[in-house]
This record gives sequence, structure tokens and C-alpha cells, in this order.
Amino acid sequence: MHIVYADADGKLYDSERLQAAGRTAGDITELTGEEWIALPEGATIVSLPGTRALGVHPVTGKLTALPENYTAVGALLPQGFTRLYLPAYFRPSASEPLPLFGYSAVGFENGQFYVAAYQSDDPVPWDPLQYQNLDVAAKVGDLQQRFPQNRLYQHLETCALYYECVTSRNTFFARGEGAIPVSPTCNAGCVGCISEQEADSGFPSPQTRLTIRPTVDEMVELMVEHLASAGPNAIISFGQGCEGEPSMRGREIADAIRRTRQIIQVGYININTNAGNTRNIKQIVDSGLDLMRISTISALADHYDVYYRPRGYSVSDVEESARYAAQHEVIVSLNYLVFPGITDTVEEMDAITQFILRTGVKLIQLRNLNIDPDYYLARVPRRSKPVGMLEFMNQIKTRCPDVRLGSYTHPGTWYGVGRPAPTTR
Repeated sequence: MHIVYADADGKLYDSERLQAAGRTAGDITELTGEEWIALPEGATIVSLPGTRALGVHPVTGKLTALPENYTAVGALLPQGFTRLYLPAYFRPSASEPLPLFGYSAVGFENGQFYVAAYQSDDPVPWDPLQYQNLDVAAKVGDLQQRFPQNRLYQHLETCALYYECVTSRNTFFARGEGAIPVSPTCNAGCVGCISEQEADSGFPSPQTRLTIRPTVDEMVELMVEHLASAGPNAIISFGQGCEGEPSMRGREIADAIRRTRQIIQVGYININTNAGNTRNIKQIVDSGLDLMRISTISALADHYDVYYRPRGYSVSDVEESARYAAQHEVIVSLNYLVFPGITDTVEEMDAITQFILRTGVKLIQLRNLNIDPDYYLARVPRRSKPVGMLEFMNQIKTRCPDVRLGSYTHPGTWYGVGRPAPTTR
């Protein structure tokens, strides 16, 4: 597998003189055949400014750097694919942090690009190309005309047209999982937050955070419209990348769910949450929630805290929320932010395994952590030597046989169950 690199203009090259390598935490190694898959449709190859690409000499086996006028490259993977290795590179001098993306190792062979990744779910439902030849602006206009006073549709216009967010587009096209952002505030200060960064972080936020506080009436109107129009497996989700923590508005969300279920019983109501505000999470669960996706990076407090920087809660509160939801018939999944060389250490595997077994989590959504690798590694607690991401997945399957691996939220039918009938809990 040949190394891939870029010149100053972003033009890509490969070289037979060096073999492609991958990085796991701080270690760089040549990769075996089972770790490469063809670059999936929808993936993007980008240059990594300020870096120099590293490859393995095919004869000596030594790491070799390309000249300084060339940079390393990485692949940005679509939904449904989990990276196994980071790109192999080093920084010759201090430079600005890389943008908030999840970079994967890339190689080239026989006229084909490859990436060090694993297909963890079906990519089709989240393929952004499904909207390529459709008139998104017309659909946005249609719903805004039907609901002219609903500020949620006005906010989601930016997400659908400019960010090309699939979830927001689903909302306007009445497909699959739709978006309902509701909270401009958050109880965490995530290092890799995509909608709000501190001024001195060095990371530009790729999205603008929600500034409005939608009313319960606005929530109900959007929820009923999506669940009624998108079919029996429709999902409407609180908690989007363009907002803070949705459970900060627990009472209003609970009211919206109860009122929605008085009107329509089909489809699934989901919340994407850090689950730190257990009191509010319990209100939401008791109102008739169907699905809960809990975002985490670790079940170990020192690792969790350094990334999430929680305000007024701890990872033990997250666990209590997960357990309560599962005990009350909510299907709970983890939005697990994974990073090769950290996630796959023994300590991290042991901790997340016990978290799963104690709480009743049904699905681990393997999500590539979007962050500059060096920035992250300078802050995260160091663990034992990693076992590899493929072995990590095998270990989870063995230790937690009732848990499924995937990449995104699925309706209840995916688990073999229908939507629980609305009840007063």
C-alpha cells in the first residue's frame, strides 16, 4: 500500500518508494491488509497543514519523512464507518490546531484509494449524496410557508442549506431521523464542541449555535409533523450539533412529548444528550421517551472530565441516567467518541464494558472523535499499550453479547421491538 500525500496546492500524490503507515495514539506502524478498505463513497481526502507525511521504507522498514514541501493527508469518513488508524505524520514546528474533523489513514494501490477503517453500520440512510439532485430550498420553503410562525423551521433552514446537515434535511423531506434543536445553553464545555468554542481555543466552530428558545407549541408542531409524515419508523431527535445540551430544558421537553403523544402514537422520540442532568433526564423519560443516545468519551472520570469539562455533574450521574432510562423501557445507546490508541486500551475497555453491563445499554454507536490528534493527546490521561481498534470491537462483542455495534440511532424495530405504547410513568 503506497503512501499518499499532498503539495501546497492540495494536489494528491502517491509514491511506490514508501509504504503507507497509520498512527495509533503516538505510535506509527505499517498496516496489514485487513485494516484497509476501499475509500467509501462520500468520504473526503484532505491535506493536514503544518504536517509532514511519514511512510515506511519497503526495504529497511524505517519510518521516512517526505520533503517539507509536502503534507500528510487524512480521510474524513461518512456515517457508518469507524476509523482504525490516524494518519502518520509529525509536525516539524508549532502550528495552529487542525480543524475539528476525524482524520483517518489513507493509502493508494492499483489505481484505488484505501482507508484504514471498518464498516460498522449501513451508510445509505446517512449518505449526503441522497440530496444531491433534490431541490432542498424548495422543501425548506414549503414547510416554512405552512408553519410561518415556527422559528424551528427558520433555524433549520441554515442547517439544511448551508451546513448540508442530513438530519435537518430529513426534517424538511419527512425522512428517517429529523432534528429538533431546543437548547442554546449547555452544562459541559467539550473540548471538541462543534457549535461553541472559547475565543482562545484555536478551533473555529464549524457551526453556529442555536440562539432561540423554542416554545413547547413550536416543538409539538414540528414533532407531530415529522412523525406523521415520515412513516412508522420515523425518529424525531432532541439534541443536535447546532445546540447545547437539550436536557437543560427538561420540563419543556417533557411537556412537548406528552402533548405530542396525545396527538400521534407512531414513530419514535429520541434525545441525544450527555445525560449529566439526571433530574431532568428522569422527567423526560417519564413523559414517554422511546430512545436515548448518550454521548461519552470514556467511563473513567479523569478522561471524561478532561474532554467534557462538566459543569455540576459527573460521569456517575451519566451512569445513573442511563440506568434509569433502560429500567423504564427506553432503548439506550452510547454515542461513543472513539480514538485509536486511547479507546482500545485495557483500562478504557474494562471501564466501558462495566458501564454497559451495569446500565443496560443496547447499542454502541462508534463515532470518530473530531479533533486535532496532537491537541487531544496532550490532554488525555495516558493508559497502557492499545490492543487495536479491531480487537477492541471483538472484545466488546465477547464481553457484552447483548450489545450491538453501529454508527447511528435506529428505530425500535431494528432491535426487534415495536415502539412502546405511551404510558403514564
